[in-house]
Amino acid sequence: MGLKERLNRPGFWRLMVGQTVSSLGDWMGTLALMYFVLELSDSTTAVGGVLVLRLLPSAVGAPLAARIVTHWRRRQVMMYSNLVMMGMAFVLPIVPLLWWVYFWAFAIELAALVFLPARDASIPFLIEDPEERKHGNEHDTGTLEIANGITMATSYGMIPVGAGVFGLVLWATDALGWEGHWRYLAVFWLDALTYLACYLAIRSIADLGPAPGERPSGGRKKQEGTFLEGLRLPVVRGVLPGIAVVALGLGALFSLGVVFVRNVLEAGPIGFGTLVALFGVGAVTGLMIVRRGTWDLMKQIKTATVVQGVVIATMGLIASVAWAFAGAVVFGAAATAALVGGITYLQQGLEGYRRNLALTAFHATLRFGLALAALLAGAAADLLLHWDETPLGMKPSQAVLAVSGLIVIAGTFLIRRPREPSEDSG
Repeated sequence: MGLKERLNRPGFWRLMVGQTVSSLGDWMGTLALMYFVLELSDSTTAVGGVLVLRLLPSAVGAPLAARIVTHWRRRQVMMYSNLVMMGMAFVLPIVPLLWWVYFWAFAIELAALVFLPARDASIPFLIEDPEERKHGNEHDTGTLEIANGITMATSYGMIPVGAGVFGLVLWATDALGWEGHWRYLAVFWLDALTYLACYLAIRSIADLGPAPGERPSGGRKKQEGTFLEGLRLPVVRGVLPGIAVVALGLGALFSLGVVFVRNVLEAGPIGFGTLVALFGVGAVTGLMIVRRGTWDLMKQIKTATVVQGVVIATMGLIASVAWAFAGAVVFGAAATAALVGGITYLQQGLEGYRRNLALTAFHATLRFGLALAALLAGAAADLLLHWDETPLGMKPSQAVLAVSGLIVIAGTFLIRRPREPSEDSG
């Protein structure tokens, strides 16, 4: 079966339509959340706390998520998690208190941690032929990476659209005379409707797996089908350091982005929106670069991660609007190439419930890294501002970005290819 036929399967495109709509709401809601928290607290650390909310779901919820994605069918997992996130997004902006906003943002991330592994584990199931699945044929790397690239594009490609819709909704609410937290009601309620649209799209898909032979056996050992088993898989151990380093760069940049653009580049909200939009452009560019599937996946992850670190470090050191905008495109391309490579590597190296476990570990690590980086970057910037001490006369956000980029570069040395990844296939 050819590439075109695989990617034109109705189930795959229904999932992509639902993912596109919900991603639009996710990015619109993420920007709204950052500005909402900044308005409530006027604190860099509090804005970083928006991404820190991804730490606890990863640390506390990952074992639960592993159980859910292993024992429930993927279609049910994705449908019900979207309904839960719809209700949470609806109630989040009602009370203008920081603890209330944090609580519901945390809860949404916990539900997302359940949704994402089920989504990624469904991609090979949707594009492969039933006969190939029956005979255990290996997945074509190029086709699988393109499918993952399309999935990633439906997420990061919605960044500029989400930023635009967020600005448009705020403009409309201002024109209507809405003030305070009421301005954000429309944004989050629109976000809630996008989760409903994703639910309806997934509901129309007949099956997302796992196939009967992919489920864990009833007599499996105690640690089989658990999050701990997923972390112990050699394929997972080879990829996770790279994902953690990518998350470090993403967390630092997104945590400090608003303050960096406002205080260092002096570009204001429009400048920040442009920076986010260009990141989305870069993400799509990265997908175009890796779409042919000719790169060695492990080399792709390492190379893209190094590029990401260089961009973050030079953004902080140069502090130029022109380079920040150009760097956002390069950064988006590098981050996307690394993440797509990591997901494809896990999908290709694993089958059945182990694939679900590995992708749960992937997303848990990504979110934990984002949270930790956001917390440390925001706290470091606030401390430097309080002490009024920064190297080379740089502003706090500049210095923290530069150091974060150097840490990302150093972290690439932890990425190692497992000796025999094929042993994990099940």
